[in-house]
Amino acid sequence: MKKISVLAILMATFGANAAMYDADKLRSEILKGVDMIGARTTIDETPIDAPGELGREVYEIAGAVVADDIQMYIPTSMYVRMGGGLNLGFATNNAKFNGAEYESSGSYTTQIGLGWNLSSYVRTEIDFQESTFKFSDLDAHQATYQTVGGMLYFDFARRYVQTGDITRRRTFVPFMGIGAGFGMYDFEGAGGAGGFVIAAPRATLGFNIMFTDLIGIDVAYQYQMMIGNGFGWNVRAGGVDNISNIMASIRVNF
Repeated sequence: MKKISVLAILMATFGANAAMYDADKLRSEILKGVDMIGARTTIDETPIDAPGELGREVYEIAGAVVADDIQMYIPTSMYVRMGGGLNLGFATNNAKFNGAEYESSGSYTTQIGLGWNLSSYVRTEIDFQESTFKFSDLDAHQATYQTVGGMLYFDFARRYVQTGDITRRRTFVPFMGIGAGFGMYDFEGAGGAGGFVIAAPRATLGFNIMFTDLIGIDVAYQYQMMIGNGFGWNVRAGGVDNISNIMASIRVNF
């Protein structure tokens, strides 16, 4: 008997609540629920744009296709550079020996540097260079120099471009640099002018090509004005000599 009484109360309560809803209102709420289910299905199947690396990872996990041209690049703070170059004899002062002048021929330079990326446009670098000079029609004589220098580089285009949360690197970036160095000349043999020299200014103009996010090459013209010693044998100390090289090096970012 008690069970019948509880059932009757529940039926009466349900009937009273049902009476409060008219048919149109009930129909609109049902349709609203159906629309929400449809919207959820659309979100699951067609992801909206989500900027940045997190958004890309979510899309890849979900199996969605991500455009091939979207490459996210994380800028580095430092790099090392290693390479060498050939001396341009026509743009380098001739060495003097016994009153005659001899053009640089078959001369070369090696270089190693450590750099810091200060911004997308500016970087600085310290480097060590060693050069061997040989001279046309003067086979028995040669010279070397070693210098340590500092450079400030300015890129003519941003190395990386940020759009929203996605950062892309440039493949080709022209640049210029200005700085100075110091070191030692050694013109081998009797009467060779040697000693302390200052390379000021040292200037470069070239371009960088990046193969990956971390590895690229630099190709540049380098000019140095060497101050402090003669350029040859049996020449006076002091004076100014100009040296020009074409340099190529591998740049590795880290």
